[in-house]
Amino acid sequence: MTSTSGPENEAPHTEFAGEMSYGDYLHLDRLLDAQHPLSGNHNEMLFIIQHQASELWMKLALHELRAAQVRVQADDLDPAFKMLARVSRIMAQLIQAWDVLSTLTPSEYTDFRGHLGRSSGFQSYQYRLLEFTLGNKDRALAAPHQHRPAIHAELVRSLERPSLYEDAILLLHRRGFAIDEAARTRDWSLPYRVQATVAAAWTAVYRDTARHWDLYELAEKLVDLEDYFRQWRFRHVTTVERIIGLKPGTGGTSGVGYLRKQLEIVLFPELWQLRTVL
Repeated sequence: MTSTSGPENEAPHTEFAGEMSYGDYLHLDRLLDAQHPLSGNHNEMLFIIQHQASELWMKLALHELRAAQVRVQADDLDPAFKMLARVSRIMAQLIQAWDVLSTLTPSEYTDFRGHLGRSSGFQSYQYRLLEFTLGNKDRALAAPHQHRPAIHAELVRSLERPSLYEDAILLLHRRGFAIDEAARTRDWSLPYRVQATVAAAWTAVYRDTARHWDLYELAEKLVDLEDYFRQWRFRHVTTVERIIGLKPGTGGTSGVGYLRKQLEIVLFPELWQLRTVL
């Protein structure tokens, strides 16, 4: 008897009239028709695709972070660990993407930069949502999106609810740690400031990891995430300086100077401070 199941007898499906194909499922006609260079310069396509791809990765990161927050709020940490680990891997992809953009030389970028107008990565609302979700709250950062009411409203909602880190702090309180009321009932839209009781709680977790293993694992997943996030920011500022030097950004910021200040932001401060205390 002759087998008909081997690779040599495979017959890939080729008739898709009335059926969903790969391109249909991914809406590739729309996705691949979303690149419209304005300058006619060969290198502008790289610039567009770099930023569009980053926005797609950020969309997935937000999808995972929001789901992780729901799990933390429900004291269901195991699924959250997987989601947070995935976000760290997404950050790794975003970091590596700068390697591609850094092939753009100052001369090549200058040839089409004037066509960008006032548009800038500073105006990425998904990046702002990421920052707000991770705890870098600043109401002024929502202002560039006031002309898009739905987007602006989403940013304000994210600004005014607890960040992922603040949800972790509320979890510490539910687990019996003495978290000061100022850290539990504050105005969530304001920047987070170090809280002594939060620092004490996280330090206690690290000093008795066997007793608080899931909280310890949550803390390490958060540190992983911020580690990758810092690397992403660093590669950003380095790539920008490599391409435009110290010129102002197209969106009105000081460019490299503004980005360097962002490197000083600490998202989960008590988790970094305890390393000195232990």
